[in-house]
Amino acid sequence: MIRSTDRVLVVDDEPDIAAVVAYHLAKNGYRVSTASDGTEAIRIAVHERPDLIVLDLMLPGRSGFEVLEELRHRPETSGVGVILLTARAEKDDKLRGLALGADDYVPKPFAPDELVLRVKAVLRRLRSPSIATTATLVGGSIVVDRDAHYVRIDDREIELTATEFRLLITLLERRGRVQSRGRLLQDVWNANPDIQTRTVDMHVQRLRTKLGAAGRLIETVRGVGYRFRSESDEQRAS
Repeated sequence: MIRSTDRVLVVDDEPDIAAVVAYHLAKNGYRVSTASDGTEAIRIAVHERPDLIVLDLMLPGRSGFEVLEELRHRPETSGVGVILLTARAEKDDKLRGLALGADDYVPKPFAPDELVLRVKAVLRRLRSPSIATTATLVGGSIVVDRDAHYVRIDDREIELTATEFRLLITLLERRGRVQSRGRLLQDVWNANPDIQTRTVDMHVQRLRTKLGAAGRLIETVRGVGYRFRSESDEQRAS
């Protein structure tokens, strides 16, 4: 077995489930830690900086939603991959999880082999946000380096979550072309494009806020979706 350098934190208050998940991940070479509640999960995440967290929603004390929200707000854990693994399979729970920044959502009962494949897929997406060959993307004052995983505006680094980073790259790569909400759901969240949700709108709003004045480069196309302004648009505006 080839050992991976990737660290995975499994958070579940059911010891049997945590043990099964940890066993199959370890068998596939991952370095695994476990936590049984939200407070412990955040402490381990901040201390160990895992590459990905498999997070149950129904935890004692603090719910998985609360844990996910804090992870996304902390600079040291904002970019960690998160897969929600839960018996709460209602659509509203899935949409709320995606809106808070989860990278994937796996309902219980689950197949351990499928979960391992999803872990691999999320880690691959986090490391390779795009198939494009150019490492650096530039749009107006925004500079994005895919390899270094940073965003800068006028020499100031902007902290983005993993999902916000993927969203910005997707819009930048397709600069000047309108992207429907359904297309963005499919390409950024790997979700069903037929789902009617404000997940995309919420993330675009947060992304614009973090980008400050440069957020105006992301245009709303009423009734359709969003578009990153083309170079010709910028030249006409200047």
